[in-house]
Amino acid sequence: MKLIKIKEITGKIILKSGLHIGAGDMEMRIGGTDNPVIKHPHTQEPYIPGSSLKGKVRSLLEMRSGLMVKTGGKPLSPAKITNCTEEQKKEGEKILRLFGSSGADEKYLTELGPTRASFADAFLNKAWKERADRDHLPLTEVKSENSINRIKGTAENPRFTERVPEGCKFDFRISLKEFEGDDDLEEFLLEGMKLLQMDTLGGNGSRGYGKVEFIFDDTELQQKFDKITPL
Repeated sequence: MKLIKIKEITGKIILKSGLHIGAGDMEMRIGGTDNPVIKHPHTQEPYIPGSSLKGKVRSLLEMRSGLMVKTGGKPLSPAKITNCTEEQKKEGEKILRLFGSSGADEKYLTELGPTRASFADAFLNKAWKERADRDHLPLTEVKSENSINRIKGTAENPRFTERVPEGCKFDFRISLKEFEGDDDLEEFLLEGMKLLQMDTLGGNGSRGYGKVEFIFDDTELQQKFDKITPL
């Protein structure tokens, strides 16, 4: 298995609605929010973890493949594509080559090879951050939500969720390895990113959170992305 090239795909993620990717902080502080977003520990600025991008793109491609009925909702593994249609097997192998598989699947690694796509954490775009500092724009907001008692018609169980506001911009970077004999995994990756743009990122997507738009630095890649119809 010979490595041919490593391509970097870069650009911006523009939030089209508020984004909540949780920090996993279970400690409630006085004056704090119930559900904070993840922030860089040094700057306290919000960012989008590469793992969140990778996980959502992968899960959407797995949904599209129709293989989720075999996995029970767990990440796809090589063993799950042995008894399926040729089309599903081909799709499954692309997913495993692009995103990798567990170390427990060691006997399959020689055939599939290493993970092709590496997703870096997406930090605030420098130009947008300078504008936010200049115009005193907040980097996060706290949204109040509650449930409605259907009989009384009153609000109950108030909760406060922190999110990054609509309009914020982040820089993304994806490193894509290409090995001799690989299929066109770049287009497959773009299809997954288009599915994400059609869906949502992070939590509370059913309540309108997490709509994003990808803007690529490479004009040709942007044109290719715009033409993709993944479904």
